[in-house]
Amino acid sequence: MGEQSSCIATLFKVLNKVKPYLAIVSLQFGFAGMYILSTISLKHGMSNFILATYRHVVATIVIVPFAIVLERKIRPKMTLPIFLRIVVLGFLEPVLDQNLYYMGMKLTNATYSSAFVNMLPAVTFILAVIFRLEKVNLKKIRSVAKIVGTLITVFGAMVMTLYKGPIINFIKSGGGAHHATAGQSADQNWVFGTIVLLGSIFGWSSFFILQSFTLKKYPAELSLTAWICFMGMVQDGLLSLIMVRDFSAWKIGLDARLLAASYSGVVCSGIAYYVQGIVIRERGPVFVTSFSPLCMIITAALGAFILSEKVHLGSILGAIIIVSGLYTVVWGKAKDGKQSETDEKNNGLQELPITDNGRPMEAIDGTAKAIEIPVSSTIFSTRGT
Repeated sequence: MGEQSSCIATLFKVLNKVKPYLAIVSLQFGFAGMYILSTISLKHGMSNFILATYRHVVATIVIVPFAIVLERKIRPKMTLPIFLRIVVLGFLEPVLDQNLYYMGMKLTNATYSSAFVNMLPAVTFILAVIFRLEKVNLKKIRSVAKIVGTLITVFGAMVMTLYKGPIINFIKSGGGAHHATAGQSADQNWVFGTIVLLGSIFGWSSFFILQSFTLKKYPAELSLTAWICFMGMVQDGLLSLIMVRDFSAWKIGLDARLLAASYSGVVCSGIAYYVQGIVIRERGPVFVTSFSPLCMIITAALGAFILSEKVHLGSILGAIIIVSGLYTVVWGKAKDGKQSETDEKNNGLQELPITDNGRPMEAIDGTAKAIEIPVSSTIFSTRGT
């Protein structure tokens, strides 16, 4: 029984360590699906403003009941400073990032726009260092690994974006006309689409940084997610009414537009905000964004099979470089985690627990025992009194 209990305890310990990795990698698959569905709906004429609005309508409807029920006892009191932070969070990601990203995707294509997500770890890392959420010590190998890994990731994104090379035909399909149209659109709007996508990445990185600060004051991930989705819905709705004057554009049926809004709302807003919030509290914003390059690789693969987008040699080489950079960053973050655990243990050894009778405890073989501290007659001497 003792060995079985030990094995179970070890298994749970391993699962707790692996859980953040599995959660963030799973989100990258979710984001990749969103990019494909959003591209299809935008190519069919759906407004990016209306898509973002419907996305957060769905997310709010889904998340709010869970937040009300599950966090009714632990939800902190709402204050004006926290509410103002939530308003800004609702603007940075639901409004600024998503609308700019959808615009960039509409001007280019799914693979090209998802390639820009690889800039997210670098921008987030720089902002985290500026706001002292991430420590950099060039004398420590783990800090150097995070910096080098981030640079490798950016280089891989540049290779994938700027170098095309020969086409690699994984499958033969009749989607050449679609690709030609997407390619012409990307060539015509290349510069403007690139600027818009860069603005999107900056908004997304800022969102992660502010979310990290907000969670320290409002440590209720589900409730914060519900508030962000609600504020995003309100602000997106107002922006959509200003930008889209044709009310017929709001009509959607049982088609790709409804699927894109529902899928994005549930998976990429509701679930993603919640999971990211949990992992950010445990590992920090840089850890969350360092996995984003995987999304581009998944999107490129799905784009080749579903949208018949042609895959070039540059995309494959860039993907290999990006994975190398990602591994380097994750290794550095893992070393950060081990260092934190060591520091906590060292701090814990500085003090001995106290028993009810005021005697300190000494840990021997996993058990705590009271120890006697001899009273020195020199220290407590009554000489001179």
